Amino acid sequence: MNIRCTLATAGRVLLQLRRDPRSIALMVIAPSLLVGLFAWLFTDQEGVFDQFGGAILALFPFIVMFLVTSITTLRERRSGTLERLMTTPLGKADFILGYALAFAAMAVVQAIVTVVFAVYVCGLTVDGPLWQLGAVAVVDAVLGTALGLLASAFAQTEFQAVQFMPVLVFPQIILGGLFMPRDQMPDVLSAISDWLPLSHAIDAIQAVAAGDQGWDVGGPLLIVAAFAVGFLVLAPLTLRRRTP
Repeated sequence: MNIRCTLATAGRVLLQLRRDPRSIALMVIAPSLLVGLFAWLFTDQEGVFDQFGGAILALFPFIVMFLVTSITTLRERRSGTLERLMTTPLGKADFILGYALAFAAMAVVQAIVTVVFAVYVCGLTVDGPLWQLGAVAVVDAVLGTALGLLASAFAQTEFQAVQFMPVLVFPQIILGGLFMPRDQMPDVLSAISDWLPLSHAIDAIQAVAAGDQGWDVGGPLLIVAAFAVGFLVLAPLTLRRRTP
C-alpha cells in the first residue's frame, strides 16, 4: 500500500464531491430529513420516537452511504477512470482505502448533522453522551461505505448496484432488532442476526441511548468496526479494473 497514493485518491474523491452538491445533500442532509419525517410521523404518540429513534440513526447513514459509495465506485469503473488509474503506481488497495477515507470524512460530517438534528430539533432523548452516539453513527456509516465498495465489484450497472439493497441491506434491517428484540426471534433467525453487522450497530446505538457504558457500547461497536475492516480487506480482491 502506498500512503501517498491513498491520500491522493481520498483528496480526488473529496474534490469530486465538492463539485457535486446533490451527492453532498444526499449524504449530509437526507438522513436528517428522514429522521425528522419519522419523528413527525409519531408526534402524537409519546415515547415512540425515543424507542425507535436510536435505531433509525443506525439505519439511515448505513443505507445512504452504501448507495452513494457503490454507485460512485461503479461509475469509476464504467467510465474507464479506474483502468487509467491502474496504469499509475496506484494499487487496488490504495483506491479502496482512499475512497474509504474520503467517505469516512463525509460520515463524520453526516453524523454530527444527523445527531444534532435528532436530539435538538426532533427531541430524541439520549441518556448517554452525545459523542458516543456520534461515534456509533460514524462507524455505522463507514460500514455502509465498506459494504458498498465490496458490493460495487459485483455490479455492472447502477441499477444492479441498487438491486443489492434487497439482498444485503433489507435482511439486516428486518433482523437487526428494530421490529422485534433479537432475543425474542425464532432461534434460527436470532442466530442469523448475530452474524449481521447492522444488528450490532443497532445494539450499540440503543445502548448509548439507554445510558449504558463500557462493554455494552464498546463490544457491539468493535464488532461493527471488525466487519467494516473485513469488507475493506475483501474489496480490493474483488475489484475489477473496468466493467465490460
